[in-house]
Amino acid sequence: MEYTVQKLASLAGISARTLRYYDELGILKPARINSSGYRIYGQKEVDILQQILFYRELGVSLDCIKNIITSSSFDPLSALREHREKLLQKREQLDLLIANVDKTIAAAERRAEMSDKEKFEGFKQKMIDDNEKKYGEEIRTKYGDEQVDESYKKFKNMTKEQYDEVEKLSLELNETLKKAFATGNPAGELAQKAADLHRQWLSYFWGSYSKEAHAGLAQMYVEDERFTAYYDKEQPGTAKFLRDAILIYTGMEEK
Repeated sequence: MEYTVQKLASLAGISARTLRYYDELGILKPARINSSGYRIYGQKEVDILQQILFYRELGVSLDCIKNIITSSSFDPLSALREHREKLLQKREQLDLLIANVDKTIAAAERRAEMSDKEKFEGFKQKMIDDNEKKYGEEIRTKYGDEQVDESYKKFKNMTKEQYDEVEKLSLELNETLKKAFATGNPAGELAQKAADLHRQWLSYFWGSYSKEAHAGLAQMYVEDERFTAYYDKEQPGTAKFLRDAILIYTGMEEK
């Protein structure tokens, strides 16, 4: 079966403008242009559009989607299996949050008791799942499954007081790092205070602390563009500055 832009857009629940935009980006080209100048889409294009919408639902950028589906190694069936696994994970997150909301309502209506720890369980799990999705492969390769899983477990078992302290430390670290960066001296008092605050913050997630692991994480901040982008979003060069401060703090700087 073949579809015009309007008919395919209606079928997929998106706008005709979106389909035209996908054509402009080279993500989804029509099968042909008819004699009247209308874009015509066939079954192949329908299947590709389904893949695009799956990826969009999972939060994948259009640039990444284009690279994936235009790759010579792209396998639609494998992609569908991967989509299913990701959607099941997403459903698990939503089920946990819904259960959390239901219990909160019950507690508010005096029908059930709910501890402070329980109030944050759904959100903690979502943060863990998001972190695993974004950085899981890198951190597991660097530190191993056991250490990463232990870190997640420690985070899930945090009390509200501990969680509040982590948030407070994070804010203090960012403010101190910002001031330290302005000095341009990673060995200075402010920079070394930032490195120590970073160690304190890590202690809430790591089972045990080591200078080598701390220095290794700091190096990752520079080597992995996603970490670099996080620290450099306000002041470019901050990730490298923090790395240098931590290497000095741990005594792991290159001689």
